[in-house]
Amino acid sequence: MNTKPEPGGAVLARAVNLVNCGLVVLDAAQEIVLWNGWMVPRSGYSAARVQGRALLDVFPELRGSRVEAAVLAALTDNISATVPASQGRSPFPLREAGSFDGARIDQAVAVIPFSEGGERYCLVEIRDVSNAVDRERRLLDHAESLRARSYVDGLTGIANRRHFDVALDRELRRAQRNGGALSLLLMDIDSFKAYNDHFGHQDGDACLTTVAQALAAMLKRPADVAARYGGEEFAAILPDTTLEQARAHANAIRAHVASLNLPHAPAAARPHVTLSIGVAACDRDGLTEPAALIEAADKALYAAKRGGRDRVVAYGDPA
Repeated sequence: MNTKPEPGGAVLARAVNLVNCGLVVLDAAQEIVLWNGWMVPRSGYSAARVQGRALLDVFPELRGSRVEAAVLAALTDNISATVPASQGRSPFPLREAGSFDGARIDQAVAVIPFSEGGERYCLVEIRDVSNAVDRERRLLDHAESLRARSYVDGLTGIANRRHFDVALDRELRRAQRNGGALSLLLMDIDSFKAYNDHFGHQDGDACLTTVAQALAAMLKRPADVAARYGGEEFAAILPDTTLEQARAHANAIRAHVASLNLPHAPAAARPHVTLSIGVAACDRDGLTEPAALIEAADKALYAAKRGGRDRVVAYGDPA
């Protein structure tokens, strides 16, 4: 009987490198374990240079993008997602092979989860669709599948609670791994029930959106995360930020929202919309878990409310 041997690793590796699209495999920590030959001349990075590095470290601009949301959905929920190409959208900084200063290629990106040896991985497939005539059709076909698993709050346009939970866990682990700082702000719109009772829920939604966008505008760094924590409560994750730096930033956010001069309800403590903010920072002695950090920031927020509102209190401040 004539039997053919199974293809060896060298044959499979060659086949992967001959595929006419980008193939990137990420492990559960979002670190690169495979980077095929198609990626090399279009990214300017060799496989050896990116092996073992986090995808968001290689391409920092992907933070907060639809690609990051799709990767999170794949690795945390085992959900496949497609990031369709659309006009002016090229999520990965990839260019024509050999071109280092040309225009980015238009891309269609698919993210597919899989498991191997009990470990979770995801495959990121990147196709050059610069000349594809069906670009708009792909956008319409696949936009809804990604939107359904969105990590963006539908009302305010900033990160939602789901995205916040994943980002806080990721940044806290990174801070502990690198010995860096991480701070958390929890913010609450003062007397918001009075605002809703006086102006109505439609104006209340507009107020939430205005405050959310003001908060997002104050977070300039790519790794910072502004999120709607729930109801009229917001959060900010500030990597590489000490407690005192976070306190100063929280005061700047509080002053910025107050400067908007949004009229408040007559029953409110202030004539204009204000924020109370609680601040906490991770430390090696105690606040090393997301729940503990959130609890500390929440206690500080409660102290700010109890102390008269429109103020910043850091965890550990004297009562």
